[in-house]
Amino acid sequence: MRADRLMAILLLLQRRDQVTAAEVAVELEISERTARRDLDALGVAGVPVYSVQGRGGGWRLVGGARTDLSGLTASEVRALFLVAGPASAATPAVKAALRKLVRAVPEPFRAQAEAAASSLVTDLRGWDANRVTPRPPRFLDALQDAVIRGVQVRLGYVDRDGGGTERTVHPLGVVAKGPSWYLVADTEAGRRTFRIDRVASADPTGDPVRRPEDFDLAESWRVIADEIDRRRTPREARAVCRPDGIVVLRRAFGSRLEVGGPTADGRIEVVIRGGDDLVLAGELAALVTWVEVTGPPSVRRHLAAIGDALLERYGPTGTA
Repeated sequence: MRADRLMAILLLLQRRDQVTAAEVAVELEISERTARRDLDALGVAGVPVYSVQGRGGGWRLVGGARTDLSGLTASEVRALFLVAGPASAATPAVKAALRKLVRAVPEPFRAQAEAAASSLVTDLRGWDANRVTPRPPRFLDALQDAVIRGVQVRLGYVDRDGGGTERTVHPLGVVAKGPSWYLVADTEAGRRTFRIDRVASADPTGDPVRRPEDFDLAESWRVIADEIDRRRTPREARAVCRPDGIVVLRRAFGSRLEVGGPTADGRIEVVIRGGDDLVLAGELAALVTWVEVTGPPSVRRHLAAIGDALLERYGPTGTA
């Protein structure tokens, strides 16, 4: 995000009397060539920045100019600080620089600025290992606004069976998971996760949210996602794997793989989760070079059947 970088560079210039392209490159994890282009772009955009040539030179702001953020509206502040949150694709250095802007934000907007920075998490791993850019559903903006303003919402919701319900929720955060969006919220029945594309209505009540002091959206979502993954993949296959095959298994199964300790012959115990025994056998059949499945017997039987079918179709024909 180039706009993020330009803002971060401007902050660096304001914090220091002078910066070099090399310093900018290190701070923002970009090349020196990109840093020079961005510094030039600030001047083209009207920022009073100039370069000092020769040894000890660098880039400076004319007269120590400062950026005045007092004219920002509440919505502009929230939009800016969404860039600084965990959902952003910006580098950690850019995010850290943007968060420092909170000191310059008008006091009435400061709480919402901080809330915006932690209101959204993006989990690029789709449930089916797809990497799809999330498409915003109808009530996404309204629910994220409720998270940022810290107000309860009367939520109309349609479950997977088509049944409709209404309840008052305490919105805590929004998560983009692959192509799907979720609202994490506290309810009278405890913490719940709602798919936002199933939300039928979202009416703010004006009452303040009860937000746990130690709540962390990213950590909360990790726990939720792990539990959902386990419910989606209830079957387990036990196996032993050659050490050089562990990296292959990690690539193939991701969070569905649990790595145990070494066996007497130097192989490593592993557990792989899947939706059912046949699917697990199909996935593991391609990894026979590295993996020996030890159980359950049903997965081993499916593997044997797959092997027989492969041999029948692709085995030797008996011709010279």
